[in-house]
Amino acid sequence: MAAPTLVDELVARGPVLTDGAWGTQMLARGLPPRQLPDVWNLTDPEQVEAVARSYVDAGSQVVLTNTFQANRFALGDADVAAVNRAGVEISRRAAGDRARVFASMGPSNKMLVTGEVDEAQLRDAFTEQATALAGAGCDGIVIETMSDLTEALIALAAARATGLPVVACMTFDTGKKKDRTMMGVTPGQAAEALASAGADVVGANCGTGIDTVVPICAALSAATDRPVWIKANAGMPDLVDGEVVYRMTPETFADHVDDLLTAGADFVGGCCGTDPEFIAAIARRLG
Repeated sequence: MAAPTLVDELVARGPVLTDGAWGTQMLARGLPPRQLPDVWNLTDPEQVEAVARSYVDAGSQVVLTNTFQANRFALGDADVAAVNRAGVEISRRAAGDRARVFASMGPSNKMLVTGEVDEAQLRDAFTEQATALAGAGCDGIVIETMSDLTEALIALAAARATGLPVVACMTFDTGKKKDRTMMGVTPGQAAEALASAGADVVGANCGTGIDTVVPICAALSAATDRPVWIKANAGMPDLVDGEVVYRMTPETFADHVDDLLTAGADFVGGCCGTDPEFIAAIARRLG
């Protein structure tokens, strides 16, 4: 029998609490609205560490890194390896021995279907990022907010080459039921493809809100035997005086967690509109 993996060990203890949104937390700490958050790893590491620590203090068992956009397409002239290494080191300091650190890899924001980028360029970029993250000592890698399954599979291959556990998440926010990716892929199709390509965990993040992600979670769970990772938004925001405002409260958000667990979620956290209070509310619900 194969030795249990880190994912096996985490899931065996019951539902795993992850973290919440990062970008809005850094904006609240003074990040200029148009500045790439990832660069703060080098210029304002204390502020980034404060975000990570706030989630660990709230109860996160897995905390991510401020590396969502730390790829060569988004960073431009910035040092890709340095930004990613610093992101992992910051979250590791905040986590200590209280939480695991799974490094975040987001989409390139370049379109394969329009020829804006090709598969070889994506492969090189994701390999560069994954290699830097793994070299810095993260416990796993989370590929998140993917809308193009082909891009997700390229990122997954790059992450798997590090030998670390890999979580692969798509965003489902399109179609009549808001249960398709932008490219029309269903949760079942995504789960099957990602699991077949070697993802240790499959999931969904972002999207339209925690109240609409329950059937998506159920479809993911039904399509694969891999654990399921869900980080939903705090509902849909309103625009108030030019500012994005999420109305859902932490308690209301946490009220949906039991339904997510029943639908098959193994890892639960929050995405846009959530903060440490949301994670603390989930922690209370999970006991």
